[in-house]
Amino acid sequence: MLSKEFSVAEVKKHFSDILSRVACGEQIMILKRGKPLAMLVPPRQVPEDEHLAQVKGWLEEDDPFFEIIDQISRNRTKHFPRVVKSFKR
Repeated sequence: MLSKEFSVAEVKKHFSDILSRVACGEQIMILKRGKPLAMLVPPRQVPEDEHLAQVKGWLEEDDPFFEIIDQISRNRTKHFPRVVKSFKR
């Protein structure tokens, strides 16, 4: 898929519109002084059989870390950003 190019200034000015384009499948290359700085791409759907344990070279597949992370994910009902939490007093 070809990507559209926007300068940092254009992205700042039209951020919401650009995010909508990305959500519809478009890839956006962000340029700073004409050079690639970052790329916005739509999130990919992760198949059920993919797992963090498949990342090679970091941890062994039987490391307890993966079970702990899976348990945290299963028990999490809703995430509140820290900023929102700080205003709830």
